[in-house]
Amino acid sequence: MKRLLPLILFAMLSLAVLPALAALQSTGVTAEAIGQANLRARPDVESELVGQITAGTRYSVLGRSEFFPWYLLGELNDTRPIGWVFADLVTVQGNPNLVPISTVEVTASLSPLPAVTAAALPPAAEATATAIAPTPSPTPTLAATVIGTVLGEVNIRYGPGVDFPRLGVGRAGDQFEITRYHTQLPWVEVRYPDSPDGLAWIALELLEIQGDLYSLPSTSRTQFNLPTLTPTSSAVRAAAVFADEPAPISPAFQALGDQIWQLMQDAGFELGTSRPGAFFLMDLQTGEAITFGNDVAFSGMSLTKIAILARLYGLLDQPPDNDMAVTITEAMICSENISTNRMLSVIGDGSPFRGAREVTAFLQQLGLEHTFLTAPYANDPFITPEAASAPSTTADQRSAEPDPYNQMTVDEMGALLASIYQCAYNESGPLLETFGDQYNPRECQQMLHAMSNNKINALFESGVPLDTRIAHKHGWINDTHGNAAIIFTPGGDYVLVAVVHNPIWLDYSESFPLLAEISRIVYNFYNPDAPVAEIRPGDGAEQCNILGNPLIQDLMSSTYSE
Repeated sequence: MKRLLPLILFAMLSLAVLPALAALQSTGVTAEAIGQANLRARPDVESELVGQITAGTRYSVLGRSEFFPWYLLGELNDTRPIGWVFADLVTVQGNPNLVPISTVEVTASLSPLPAVTAAALPPAAEATATAIAPTPSPTPTLAATVIGTVLGEVNIRYGPGVDFPRLGVGRAGDQFEITRYHTQLPWVEVRYPDSPDGLAWIALELLEIQGDLYSLPSTSRTQFNLPTLTPTSSAVRAAAVFADEPAPISPAFQALGDQIWQLMQDAGFELGTSRPGAFFLMDLQTGEAITFGNDVAFSGMSLTKIAILARLYGLLDQPPDNDMAVTITEAMICSENISTNRMLSVIGDGSPFRGAREVTAFLQQLGLEHTFLTAPYANDPFITPEAASAPSTTADQRSAEPDPYNQMTVDEMGALLASIYQCAYNESGPLLETFGDQYNPRECQQMLHAMSNNKINALFESGVPLDTRIAHKHGWINDTHGNAAIIFTPGGDYVLVAVVHNPIWLDYSESFPLLAEISRIVYNFYNPDAPVAEIRPGDGAEQCNILGNPLIQDLMSSTYSE
């Protein structure tokens, strides 16, 4: 009987837990870690650690705490709970208020350490990185009694909870002086000069504490008489394109930019966080241009191939021959890296590395100082690796973790496209003014013609009518997706560039619909009498059948004209 007693007790405990587990069901709400997050047995930082999750994998939100900002997670399409996570450590898709209240306690035996997996995405085109990236400067140590050092990325809030407004973002290594702790909630108050009262709150789970936290004053209040915050102003501003001062912006154009900025915010791509988004729009009739995030350096991806194409045409004394026309076609509509590197070899007189540096020099001559390429594209067995250096730039090198050797900013990529358009149709602009007879309208029209044959059925293409001409280049790597285009519409032509970033892995289900919706909104602004009702779904599959493509003959023509 003594031997049976433990088994009976275990069975009774199991039966007590089963109803709570059985009540869990898929809610359609998912969460992904911002960097790395601990999973706990209960919604409490003092409870047992049962696992960890990292950015790049989504989990089902099975339940939420009634009293505290914690979510109960499970694997996608699985109602078995794997642990509780603090709300500020994850981004949520869906309405968490629809998730049922739960009191389930998770044990380590029920919660294996989740593995990072990635959703399928079309193959990425990445630039070679052959030199060591610069090491960031260490964060100075504060001279304070108790210090909190940020472990990953943390929202800094106006009060001790996720319902309080966010004042800013702390990055890994940032240090804050802690002034007091909350006795009921896992939050600490810190000195924060950007707050109206000089104080703010950070979740305790996100800090490494130096000093005796519990020697500080404490509070158990949940109501705070806080000063009213000034609403966050839009980050959209006028952009100066090849000019000292930007063209005047109409209120309607500014409102359009504000709408797109808010759309990015709502999608979770915010400046000042590890998920930045950036945007550039230029009206090619009026010269108006707006942007946000143009001080952030992003990986250039395949978007930099626009600059390679432009530099190549500046060196050609006659139209491309058949081999070169095929190479251009493969690079611009198939995004073939080996073909792109052949173009760099031509530019560099046999050396793709020299060609990359020539492209950078070309951009600098145009006044584009933050967009550059110093190494050929990766995965090319025909290239002998060389050491490459990263040029100095004042663009933000932290937020989007850019490739050290292939970078861009949205405004400069937009300005380059605008210069090709002006050369092609206005017989003016920086290409002709800077390089003289190296360019002519026919060549610029051929460049745009090549990019107009790039069909991927996604991103900006999904937000405009099927017959709309888009001269563009797309790009996506593991953590960054973007599109840069000239879009020709009945209501006016415009340049549109948008890029978004998520650390480690950016799921195309987040980026593709967002960029398509941005494209739709802008198209409808220019064409209010024939608006696009909704975006078209697209998979990003490149339509890369160049056999018999008339583009090749068009590129070889010395009389090509639009």
